[in-house]
Amino acid sequence: MRRPLLAWLAMLLGLALPAEAHEVNLITARVALSPDRTVSAELGLKGSDVDRLIGAKIYDARRDAVDPAAVEAAKPAILAYMGTHLAVTGGARACSAGNAAILADGDGIVYRNSFACANVTGDIVYRSTVLTEKDRAARQVVLIAQGRSETQALLDADNTTVTLSTAPPSLSSTMQRYLVTGVEHIFLGYDHVAFLVAIVLWARRLLPVVKIVTAFTIAHSLTLSLAALNVLVIPSRIVEPAIAASIVFVAVENFFSRDIDRRWRVAFLFGLIHGFGFAGALREIGLPPDAIVPALAAFNVGVEIGQIAIVALLLPVLGVLDRVTAAGREQPARAARLVYVTSAMIGVLGGYWLLTRVFEA
Repeated sequence: MRRPLLAWLAMLLGLALPAEAHEVNLITARVALSPDRTVSAELGLKGSDVDRLIGAKIYDARRDAVDPAAVEAAKPAILAYMGTHLAVTGGARACSAGNAAILADGDGIVYRNSFACANVTGDIVYRSTVLTEKDRAARQVVLIAQGRSETQALLDADNTTVTLSTAPPSLSSTMQRYLVTGVEHIFLGYDHVAFLVAIVLWARRLLPVVKIVTAFTIAHSLTLSLAALNVLVIPSRIVEPAIAASIVFVAVENFFSRDIDRRWRVAFLFGLIHGFGFAGALREIGLPPDAIVPALAAFNVGVEIGQIAIVALLLPVLGVLDRVTAAGREQPARAARLVYVTSAMIGVLGGYWLLTRVFEA
């Protein structure tokens, strides 16, 4: 642990010292990644370390300085060494190196080069075994600049690479991720499941259910999109209690109305509220800047698949219960006791969520 800490300390001190100050066995590097995937690299080495690496004599210990003429003479050997021990790659392919420069810098040298990675895919990786392949005690401190952000990394004989950027995922993998997230959210969103169950409890025909699911989907897709794109955002302290209240409303309505044909209107109204709830979950993982619309569409489709699956599982169960409770009647009817008991349980659960969410807000 002491060596890395000493290296970091040396780097921090080095930032405050004049440019010609170089530490023995410590390379300071600055690597910058531009939006066009061009990498600029600048490394500073102590002159005595350069002499060790290539067998030159550019460093004068008495003056603690390098001889510019000797640096110029050793330039081909230095460049050959750097070309062997320093690389920038994109995926498995090397990025195109530019024209490197070697400059005398007080008691050491500075190496500068650029690497074009626009034509290679995959992660952009900086690899350096400069000096560390000669001396395992050597360290390389790397300052990584990307836009306005800067991070730091420490390389040694056992850790020779640092990833500068992660390759953007493919559009298909992004959509698959958000599709699965949408399905998971509807199945793990117990309040949404409770609402769907309550609103179709009286349904015995397919058409009213299709109308309900369609109305709910259109409504929540609308508000989900508006909220996810920051066009219309409602605070969760309002949305979450409203979702719970919608569950209580539908559960209580089951005691007073069996008109399933008109329930699509209720589904649409409360679907608008549930859409803001879906958007809250989506904001937690964020939308990829380069694929906002596909990711949003995939999440919506995932939610739709999830709710269709829930209804598709629920309706056959209700149909079986109808036949069990028919007691020999040719036309089985929905048992009111089943609807009332289930609605009461959902209503109590919704009321609990409502109270907890109101007081949490």
